[in-house]
Amino acid sequence: MDSALTASSAQAGSSNRLSTLPVRQILTLLAGVAALAVIVVAALGWVRDPDYKVLFANLSDRDGGAVVAALSQMNLPYRFSEAGGAILVPSSAVHEARLKLASQGLPKGSTVGFELMESQRFGITQFQERLNFQRGLEGELTRSIQALAAVQSARVHLALPTQNGFLRAQQKPSASVLLSLHPGRSLERAQVAGIVHLVASSVPEMAPSAVSVLDQTGALLSANAASSPGGLDAGQLGYVRQLEATYVQRIVDILEPIVGRENVRAQVTADVDFTQVEATAEQFRPNQGSEPAAVRSQQVSESSEPAGAGTTVAARGVPGALSNQPAPPATAPLNAPRAPATPAGGAPAAAAAGSAQTVSPPAVASRRDAVTNYEVDRTVRVTRNPSGSVRRLSAAVVINHRRIAGDEGKATAAPLGQAEMESVNALVREAIGFSADRGDSINVVNAPFSDQAQPVSPELPFWQEPATLELARTSGKQLLLLVLALAVVFAVIRPAARSLTGASAGRARRLEARVDEEIPLPAPSGGVAAALPGQPRDPEAILRLARENPATVANVVRNWVSNER
Repeated sequence: MDSALTASSAQAGSSNRLSTLPVRQILTLLAGVAALAVIVVAALGWVRDPDYKVLFANLSDRDGGAVVAALSQMNLPYRFSEAGGAILVPSSAVHEARLKLASQGLPKGSTVGFELMESQRFGITQFQERLNFQRGLEGELTRSIQALAAVQSARVHLALPTQNGFLRAQQKPSASVLLSLHPGRSLERAQVAGIVHLVASSVPEMAPSAVSVLDQTGALLSANAASSPGGLDAGQLGYVRQLEATYVQRIVDILEPIVGRENVRAQVTADVDFTQVEATAEQFRPNQGSEPAAVRSQQVSESSEPAGAGTTVAARGVPGALSNQPAPPATAPLNAPRAPATPAGGAPAAAAAGSAQTVSPPAVASRRDAVTNYEVDRTVRVTRNPSGSVRRLSAAVVINHRRIAGDEGKATAAPLGQAEMESVNALVREAIGFSADRGDSINVVNAPFSDQAQPVSPELPFWQEPATLELARTSGKQLLLLVLALAVVFAVIRPAARSLTGASAGRARRLEARVDEEIPLPAPSGGVAAALPGQPRDPEAILRLARENPATVANVVRNWVSNER
């Protein structure tokens, strides 16, 4: 009962206090509380604002619209970059969004590959089928070329002739590739050759020479060295620059420990021969020398036959096998038997035994042929001169004067001595591989370097550095909200609260003063005598009176407040 009475009394007292405050002060207090609440909500919103990262960039209008529609269906917040070329999503949802969009086939991209062949319609003609295959092949090659880091976009055009049954009338396929590179990027010669061979290997019977590669400026990247106007391509010029830089670095590295850092400057000019020469020489060594000759093969042929022109031999014996035998070998006249003596009558002695024969001394004809083949001593020499050989080197070296401390502590410049210059010349010669037969030249000069300081850009103050500006930009929001919150608290809410507490304290003090005074009170119900002036005040009696007659006490307090105003 007492607690309920106390709460009701406090409620009545606070309502009475609010009713006694001026309307302007109440409105000021409410406005300060509302402003503080708005500032707190804005601070929480900015603190909880997620960091946005790029989801997709450089999308076509069709793909961009499809991606935005899919993000709206997924209830995923998104933004556009300042340039409008990228779609941003919260960093915590980038990978999840990409996977979900990939499951829907987004972004489809402006190029189509062999998936075009999956949606073939019934009744398609052979020409349309061949055209779809060509479009799919072009799309696949475009995707492969765009995978290169330096390529921003690419287009591939294939010229595939129709094959026929006549081999002589068939044409070879060709291709053209248009590349759009990222700003500040370039393709090396090896990369261009890789693109050419990629396209040529993807199309049957296509030669690499039938592929043309162009960049966004229209420059032909696939031109060979023969078509270059100066006879040197980018690779050869790069080799010359690299060779010259290597010689310069050698000179600087060997002279800096002697003359000091930043006290030597060197330039080297290299005359490089890129011509390719191939020579074939065949030499034969004669066999008439003192060394024995090697016999490869030898052939000897001998033949002999009788040469009896007028000899008549009478046939004797029975015709048959013996008569068909070849004639006996001829004998030399020196070895023939001696003829019998002829009688005086002129008739031979053997006339009685058979038919007579006349025999003259036989003549023999012989022939001998010999063929000897000797090994031919032959030497075949093929010489290929290397491409990129150095024809001549020219080196120019400048060395700063030596710094010597003077009497007053100031450094003075002094030239190098003759012995030191000769040592420097020898070191430079050895560093570049000097060759007098090649016509190399070296010029080493000792001269003071200019002390004029190079113009240096003034350093930015701390508050103008990019890092400081970025930090101020990111933390400026929170600082501004904090300042506004403090201003509202100390300028609006605190004065209003002080006035409210001050008024309440003043009223309490006045109430205590009135209670302390001797004030006649009406007699409470229940026969309790009223407090009379001059009687001692009993706190217990006053509290009991307030509990029994709260309306009377409220009227008394209201009268006091009204009198104060």
